[in-house]
Amino acid sequence: MRLDLRPILHVPGASAPFSFQLDLSELDFYGVRPFTGPVQVTGQVRNRADALVLTGAAAAVLDLHCDRCLKPFQRELRVPVECLLAEELEDEENDDIVLLDHGEVDLDEVFTTAVVLDMDTTHLCREDCKGVCHRCGADLNEGPCGCKPEVDPRFAALAQLLDKESGH
Repeated sequence: MRLDLRPILHVPGASAPFSFQLDLSELDFYGVRPFTGPVQVTGQVRNRADALVLTGAAAAVLDLHCDRCLKPFQRELRVPVECLLAEELEDEENDDIVLLDHGEVDLDEVFTTAVVLDMDTTHLCREDCKGVCHRCGADLNEGPCGCKPEVDPRFAALAQLLDKESGH
């Protein structure tokens, strides 16, 4: 969505509200597409003494799979966005300023970038998820599996001695 800001460019105190849905269903994160529904975007651009300030937020429900136990789960995502808008840059090193294109701002680009940068690299169904047993695949959140604990190969001889002692 492109928002025309020419009506508020030189009017201190003026604002331009916006609200729209952003489709990010095609975004692929390591083979997973977590955006199965639309992303709700709301906010406004205000002219504060000839400085345009964009404030808003993107909200969505993500459909994910836990990286430890592999169970599907949903998580709410809310990404606040605040940035300055300008018709031209005075300083080439300022990455926090979004350039206007003929008095318009591309809100799709601004909010897509913010959402992508806010995405976690790992997704856990809960912080204390124990995952699955690497040998039998049992869900360790439901209780211990029946696998015998592995013995460090460096202590294998010691484990055999302990097994012999307990057998007598």
